[in-house]
Amino acid sequence: MRIVLFVHSLLSCWNHGNAHFLRGVCSELLARGHAVEVHEPRDAWSLANLVAGHGEAPLRGFAQAYPQLASTRDDPASLDLDAVLAGADLVLVHEWNAHDLVRRIGEHRRDHGGYALLFHDTHHRGITDPAAMAGYDLRHYDGVLAFGAVLRDLYLRNGWAQRAWTWHEAADTRVFRPLGAPAGAPQRQGLVWIGNWGDDERTAELHEFLLGPVRDLGLPATVHGVRYPAQALAALQAAGIHYGDWLPNHRAPEVFARHAVTVHVPRRPYVQALPGIPTIRVFEALACGIPLVSAPWDDAEGLFEPGADFLVARDGAQMREHLRAVLHEPALARSLAEHGLATIHARHSCAHRVDELLAIAAALRPAAASTAAASA
Repeated sequence: MRIVLFVHSLLSCWNHGNAHFLRGVCSELLARGHAVEVHEPRDAWSLANLVAGHGEAPLRGFAQAYPQLASTRDDPASLDLDAVLAGADLVLVHEWNAHDLVRRIGEHRRDHGGYALLFHDTHHRGITDPAAMAGYDLRHYDGVLAFGAVLRDLYLRNGWAQRAWTWHEAADTRVFRPLGAPAGAPQRQGLVWIGNWGDDERTAELHEFLLGPVRDLGLPATVHGVRYPAQALAALQAAGIHYGDWLPNHRAPEVFARHAVTVHVPRRPYVQALPGIPTIRVFEALACGIPLVSAPWDDAEGLFEPGADFLVARDGAQMREHLRAVLHEPALARSLAEHGLATIHARHSCAHRVDELLAIAAALRPAAASTAAASA
């Protein structure tokens, strides 16, 4: 198949977690012999911030880590959709695209047909900014791929789409896998957290489930991420945590390999209004075989086996207990790492998600063909 994707950015993962999943999905599609073409806006905010803060070196690093992947940077307003979509079989449009481009692609599908067209939502704006999501014109789309059942149901309940499927994120197991410590390096030690500070969506939770436990236990700890305001950096320093700044996502496995434990601190919208949706970093951490301790979240869709794949702390006190146990009980740490890794390989790799995507596309093919015939 010829598959075309319109994304916010494939090149940059700066504050843009969906790039992780897209890279894995595109790599898997290419490995299966499909033709994949990716388009992203020339002025994508993620890429602009990445280059402003770190220069062009991260783009060279991306090319070295993913030599099979490429993305065309366009001006969405002047994009020639007839040329881009000629011969397409499947088109995916991510929800960070401009409303006008989303509408134009839908109208192209209406007028030309011949391909299945899906809208892909991987964010909490359906809950936190419903007006923005209601503004997308999806009338001529075949449906929505939502990264959780609660979000899928929201599209259907609000009449934003006629059809929607749950399509969770997953780990790119080509990149995210257990790595041994480099020769001569010390054994795994301390805690690492990879995540962005954000817009005060989990500030209290980070203090309770990360900064406080690290400080009280005296753990060596490192944090990687972006958008840390001055007060956040001061809080890290006060807790004795080293701030490692932005980390290219493909380098996370080597960082996990140097540490003994990591944590998951979900953003508040996911805990309160979007149960069943973990951050992609849960999938990636488990795929790397590092023990994980999570702040509370409702695994409403049964993606994992809490207590076996990872431990769940109901509050800061229990987070301290769990971290102490993982760091001092090798059998527990080994069991969590092995069980979590097995769950990823059984159910939550990008290969699994590509299987799901291709099954949806196959079911939609007759509809796409009939639309093409009607518009001929």
